[in-house]
Amino acid sequence: MKLSDAIDSFEAHLRFERELSENTCVSYASDLRFFSEWLKARGIGDAGEITRAHIVDFLESERDGGKKSTTMARRRAAVRMLTRYLSERGMIKEDPAELLESAKKDRPLPRVLSEEETFAMIDAVDGKDPRSLRDRAMLEVLYGAGMRVSELCGLRLDDITGDGELFRITGKGMKERIVPVGSAAGRALEAYFASARDTFTKGDSAENHVFVTRRGGAFTRQGVFKILKERAANAGIDPSRISPHVLRHSFASHMLQRGADIRAIQELLGHADIGTTQVYTHVDVSRFAEIHRLHPRHDEQGE
Repeated sequence: MKLSDAIDSFEAHLRFERELSENTCVSYASDLRFFSEWLKARGIGDAGEITRAHIVDFLESERDGGKKSTTMARRRAAVRMLTRYLSERGMIKEDPAELLESAKKDRPLPRVLSEEETFAMIDAVDGKDPRSLRDRAMLEVLYGAGMRVSELCGLRLDDITGDGELFRITGKGMKERIVPVGSAAGRALEAYFASARDTFTKGDSAENHVFVTRRGGAFTRQGVFKILKERAANAGIDPSRISPHVLRHSFASHMLQRGADIRAIQELLGHADIGTTQVYTHVDVSRFAEIHRLHPRHDEQGE
C-alpha cells in the first residue's frame, strides 16, 4: 500500500472513528507526511517497506536536529499509531514500531450516553417514510450490535444469517465475528426491508449493501456521522456528544451494567485484547456498591 494512501486512511480514522480534535488530526497528519518525505528520500514509498530501523533512524535524526521534546513525543506517537492501525487492519504484515519504548498514559474513559438518552434518540425516529425507516434501522443496528461505523458501512445482505437472527461482521484485520441481531434491530430491519430499501436502490438488484444512500450506493463513515448528528439534535441531545463510536461505547457500557460478562462483551465487540474492552466498559461506583450489597456479610454488625 502506498504510504500516502496509508496516511490518508489513517487520518480519516482519527477524524471519524477516534474523533480526535481537528488540531490533533492536523498535527499528526503533518508529522506523518514529514516522516513520509524522510522515507521517500531513502527510497521507501510503500507502507509495507517500513522497518523498525527506519523508525529508529528517523527519531534519532529528529533528536539530532534539535527538535523539542514535545515535538519528538508527538511524532513518535503519530508513527506508532499509524503502524499499529495498518497492522491491525492487515495492511502490513507486522507492526515495526511494536517494540519501541513509549511513555504510558492512562486511557481516557469513553464517552457514553445513558440508556434513557440512547432510547430517546432512537425512538424519536418514528416516521414511516423511507428515510426514517432506514435511519431507525441504522441506529438500532449500531447500538444493538455494537458495530464500528466501518463495519456498518460494509454490512451486506448476505452478512445477515441464521434466518435473520445473526450478523456476520468483518472487523479489523478482516477478522469475522458473529453477533445476534436482537429483537429491536430485527424489527427495524424488517420494516426497512419491507417498504424502504427498494426506494434507495431504485430496483438495482446488484446493490448488496444493507444500508443504501439516496444515490443508491453504500454509505461512507462521514454520511453515517451526519445522520447521527441530525437525529441526536432532533431528540434534544447535543450533537457534539454523539458519534457511531459513542453508540458502540454505550452498547458495551450498558451491557456490563446489566450484568453481562466482560469476556462475552469482548467477543461481541471483536477485541483481541481484554484491556481494550475494559476501557470501553467502565462502570459507575454506584453500580459496584449496589452489587456489593449482595455480599452475605454486607449487613453484619461489627462487635
